[in-house]
Amino acid sequence: MARITSLSEAIAGAVHDGDTVALEGFTHLIPHAACHEIIRQGRKDLTLVRMTPDLVYDQMIGMGCVKKLVFSWGGNPGVGSLHRFRDAVENGWPHKLEIEEHSHAAMANAYEAGASGLPCAIFRGYIGGDLPKVNAKIKRVTCPFTGEELAAIPSHRPDVAVIHAQRADRAGNVMIEGVLGVQKEAVLASKRSVVTVEEIVDELPERSLNAVVLPHWTVGHVAMVPGGAFPSYAQGYYPRNNSFYKAWDDIAKDRDSFHAWMKTNVLDKGPDAFAQYARKHKAAAE
Repeated sequence: MARITSLSEAIAGAVHDGDTVALEGFTHLIPHAACHEIIRQGRKDLTLVRMTPDLVYDQMIGMGCVKKLVFSWGGNPGVGSLHRFRDAVENGWPHKLEIEEHSHAAMANAYEAGASGLPCAIFRGYIGGDLPKVNAKIKRVTCPFTGEELAAIPSHRPDVAVIHAQRADRAGNVMIEGVLGVQKEAVLASKRSVVTVEEIVDELPERSLNAVVLPHWTVGHVAMVPGGAFPSYAQGYYPRNNSFYKAWDDIAKDRDSFHAWMKTNVLDKGPDAFAQYARKHKAAAE
């Protein structure tokens, strides 16, 4: 059953050292504010799961929160490398990072299998690619009915899913609209969940054609954090801040500039800062 609380209380109650954590959002509704709260609370030894890890995971890796990354494609979209991710893999800074790489299709199927309570995902894939050579968890199985050879990987069953959405009602039902990734599947596959939202309303509005509603009994914690997806975008609330993604490349290249930025903008600030960022950027775009 959903509990409406502050972000700091939600993270303290749901995310623990050593957990497997999935912070999901596919370009849209990326949970930046929740990521920063995990960093502020000093979580360590996390296994992070994500399709297309981008800036949030670069920040968590650089701040020493992460021991392992399970992912499909990692980078700064439209810009280039994630420098903190790359530094950890190549140089073991701030410490060694274990990686487990998959395809997008595999990750999506693994979440779907986890949401269904299944031990593994079985699908057509990994034909002609090299990932099976470097990932021992990619197996081949034979269909007992057709004899077809298929790919199989373990399902994703995170300890915690963390997502951002546009709104929730006071019972904790959550509505997500616009471009969807695997937020629904991640929440349903996880033992616990934290959902940050732009606003909490008395009643959810009429659903758009592709809206997803997570019932309150599937959600653990709901925290209202306006602007909580910034600098990614929240459909109907604020656009993507493309200039920040470009600026991150220079910020993250150097260890000292990275730490200086994180201290000023994460460690010394709280989630209220996100509302200010989003309002300012929305006004500039109008």
